[in-house]
Amino acid sequence: MDLGAPAKSQIKGLVFDKDGTLFDFNATWGAVVRQLLVAEAGGDRDLVDRLAQALGYDLAQNRFHPGSVVIAEPTYVVAEVIAELTHQTDLQALTDRMNDLSAGVPQVHAADLPALMTQLRAQGHTLGVVTNDAVTPAIRHLKDALIEDKMAFVAGYDSGFGAKPAPGQLLAFCTATGLDPAQCAMIGDSTHDLVAGQAAGMVCIGVLTGPACREELTPHADAVLGSIADLPRWLDSRRMGTKFSAV
Repeated sequence: MDLGAPAKSQIKGLVFDKDGTLFDFNATWGAVVRQLLVAEAGGDRDLVDRLAQALGYDLAQNRFHPGSVVIAEPTYVVAEVIAELTHQTDLQALTDRMNDLSAGVPQVHAADLPALMTQLRAQGHTLGVVTNDAVTPAIRHLKDALIEDKMAFVAGYDSGFGAKPAPGQLLAFCTATGLDPAQCAMIGDSTHDLVAGQAAGMVCIGVLTGPACREELTPHADAVLGSIADLPRWLDSRRMGTKFSAV
């Protein structure tokens, strides 16, 4: 007897990347990074150009190129690139300045975050955030967005679980919540997010609110959505076994 394909496990945990997923990446960080580069270069135009090239940043458009180190790497990695070109020796001071700047940047929401997170919680999902930003600015951004209290778990690169694309943050979410990785989905805008999700054994969902395009994310994703606003409909279609189609 043909029993058909095995049933998909129910998704109970949703783990979100922050920048480019909860918040639109270029809209939030485009102009801010220009200010950072000008400040760290001391106004030296040639040095600003070299910093932008090294970081994969388009000065003319205030946008990041796909594959930019800023998109997915921890803050200290970006700081190392800046420090090398500006001949700074106090990497911790530079990282602290970058974290202080990050904490105060108004975030452009990729969806109606309070309403979306309330809806997902009401549907029985346990929520978390894992980011390659530091945890202090991450919590500040979640509080400002009025969703910090919706999260069962928040981790940054400095929380002791490593950074993406390693799966440590995701496995820590599972430990903290008691969920099996197979019951969880990782939602992110970069291949670092999705590779981490694959390594953790989670369902992987890409979103297009960061610099990466659909073609870049698709090989690593079970689905690619326009934004997290599409997530409830995608979850419904998966639960019902129907085909998801973007509006």
